[in-house]
Amino acid sequence: MKSKLLVASLIVLVLPSLFLVAGEKKNSAVTPEHRHIWWTVRNDAVNERVKQGNVDLLMIGDSIAHGWENTGKKYWDKYYEPRNAVNMGFSGDRTQHVLWRLDHGHLEGISPKLAVIMIGTNNSNGDDNTAEEIGEGIIAICNKIRAKCPKTKILILAIFPRGPESSEQREKNQKASLLASKIADGKMIHYLDINDKFLTKDGFLTRKIMPDYLHPNEEGYRIWAQAIESKVAELMGDKPKE
Repeated sequence: MKSKLLVASLIVLVLPSLFLVAGEKKNSAVTPEHRHIWWTVRNDAVNERVKQGNVDLLMIGDSIAHGWENTGKKYWDKYYEPRNAVNMGFSGDRTQHVLWRLDHGHLEGISPKLAVIMIGTNNSNGDDNTAEEIGEGIIAICNKIRAKCPKTKILILAIFPRGPESSEQREKNQKASLLASKIADGKMIHYLDINDKFLTKDGFLTRKIMPDYLHPNEEGYRIWAQAIESKVAELMGDKPKE
């Protein structure tokens, strides 16, 4: 009888713990994650550039940042190439992929003046991550940069508008951006929302700026570069470009 009571007692003690563990949802947005072959090749190429030194500016993000190399190249060459910039934008990336890259060579041996962050829209697809989780992912990236490059200032950009008009996903991205902005201290970490520059007065996003309602065309990159130029110059300690 005593043994039965002992077993019953153990079950009562263990079951709540099992339910607690099973009920916990791990935030994938803050868990560093590797991707696939072409991504590894690009990661290695960025690391080789970093090893050369002379890095003053980082553009960190997903395909929207990646696009500075093609659609936005004209304005990259004007605004960022002269500032010894390195494009750390990887198409398809989410916050967890950026975290992995920052742990695997991207920040090795450098101390840039500024890191600009544009990430999070890929985390917002469907039920993949909540706004809170995306915000935590962006904050984790900032903390990673601060730990590895303590002299580097950070400029978090609000996740760009997505879709032709207001939607659940666009609102999720807006909320995530605001949550991430809480880490900004106005000294080493700054936050800037330039989304209204891409929208009409009624809040619509047109194909004239983002043909697929997500990625800027050349005009979109011009708007982006000019909208952040005064802040970039301020944080890097140089003069704004005309």
